[in-house]
Amino acid sequence: MTKNSPRPVPVAGSHSIATAAQSVGVSVQTVRLYELRGLITPSRTSGGTRRYQAKDLARLQQISELIDRGVNLAGIGIILELESENERLRKALAKESHRQGAD
Repeated sequence: MTKNSPRPVPVAGSHSIATAAQSVGVSVQTVRLYELRGLITPSRTSGGTRRYQAKDLARLQQISELIDRGVNLAGIGIILELESENERLRKALAKESHRQGAD
């Protein structure tokens, strides 16, 4: 848990950067830094305003928890990439297993 007591992450809707930052107890500048480092990619309105979905808020929470455990931003980037690749491989394996089971 972060030093500031975070509020529960909302599960639906679209949120501003201020709401996203507040939900995990970090500053708006910190959220912008995470975006600059490629750790988070919020959607944007036609005017360019960042909008955060539930999946983005969950990722911010995950980043915050990793930082609390002492992982630096470079390490967090590697962890997130590995988790994404692991999920992609699991889906491919499940698809292949399902296909072989149908034979």
